[in-house]
Amino acid sequence: MNDLLPLSHASALKTWLIDQGLKGTDRTDMLREFCERLVNAGIPLLRMQLGQRAFHPEFGGIGFTWTRADGLRHEYFENPERTIDEWRDSPFYHLINNAKVDMAEDLLAPKGRDYPIFEELRAMGGTGYFANWQPVGPLSREECEPENFNSEGVVASWTCDGGDGMRAEYQDLIRACFETLVVVLSTSGNRQMGSDLLKVYLGRDAGERVLSGEIRRGSTQDIDAVVFLFDLNGFTALSERLPGCEVVEMLNSYLDHVIEVVQGHGGNILKFLGDGVLAMFNLGTLEADARAALDAAAALQARLSQVNDQRQTKGLPHAGYRVTLHAGEILYGNIGAENRLDFTVIGPTVNLTARMSDLHRAVDREVLLSEEVRRAAGEVSHDLVSVGRYMLRGVAAPIEMFTIYLAAEAPAAPLPTMS
Repeated sequence: MNDLLPLSHASALKTWLIDQGLKGTDRTDMLREFCERLVNAGIPLLRMQLGQRAFHPEFGGIGFTWTRADGLRHEYFENPERTIDEWRDSPFYHLINNAKVDMAEDLLAPKGRDYPIFEELRAMGGTGYFANWQPVGPLSREECEPENFNSEGVVASWTCDGGDGMRAEYQDLIRACFETLVVVLSTSGNRQMGSDLLKVYLGRDAGERVLSGEIRRGSTQDIDAVVFLFDLNGFTALSERLPGCEVVEMLNSYLDHVIEVVQGHGGNILKFLGDGVLAMFNLGTLEADARAALDAAAALQARLSQVNDQRQTKGLPHAGYRVTLHAGEILYGNIGAENRLDFTVIGPTVNLTARMSDLHRAVDREVLLSEEVRRAAGEVSHDLVSVGRYMLRGVAAPIEMFTIYLAAEAPAAPLPTMS
């Protein structure tokens, strides 16, 4: 094997890393090539594992694993209550808990503590192990506490399979590049974090629009769409007599199904309104919007009927619901104050949808839709039945309302497992 020239290789690798960061190269692609470049520089790298925080409500971190045989893969880790014992029995935990920057071990002649991962690495043919950690942000003891899984930073391990194990010059080369690698990964991670959080809190379409630069107050556009309004019946009464934890569980359970159905039919969630959801369908044509919204409403009827049957069987609290659909022109964009904006929809179509929702109790139907939705959808397979013409506050002429009639059919498919 060629002798390493750590300083020259490190300089070239750091320059390359900075260039990848400036280009916004995906972390997966960048780490894959970085490992390959280490091999080309003369390090007999067998395996690399790297962990980084992922600020997301569903998972706590993202891990990357590269092997010379299989390339690179990544996986997200749940917030780690389930894996706490495994974490505490890892070299990474030892590294952070002892405030060490890095550690090296000879896998063929282990000394001190022999971590479970070392047996797996020896089985792969590993002979030398090197791990390092770089926190990002404040360096107080609280920020670096290994039990604080929300701490920023990067941990990584590097395993060699050469006869000399993890030689000092291999460690020097990796160590010389590691801070630059962490800076680039942190920049990329923050960019991904921003994208994830905007989509989670604003919705997929609104999040993408904000990321693309639609952030000026008053930047709005007129679009034709179907407004989809969902809310639970009797939720206030239930929340007054149930413990808070049961109220939250029930609400999350229903919203899980609503969001899955709406998004599965191409709708965009705009906001949560207490026990309700405001969504819209904007698929390119009003006909496509109306058809998708009707499909979603029908699917939700069948889904929530099963949900309520199951909750009742289990003795869990359950609630009725209302779905209201109206079609027309809406104003979509940034509205609010200079220091607090909302990406939402406003206009007469949205207002009328809310007023239509008040009719559910009078007509005793779970789904109500306007004549505008029925007309825009055209010929559909759903049985749309008129429930009469009504006068609404602020509307000069009566409007005709429809519902979706669902005939008794064979048992529906099993409910999906909701996390």
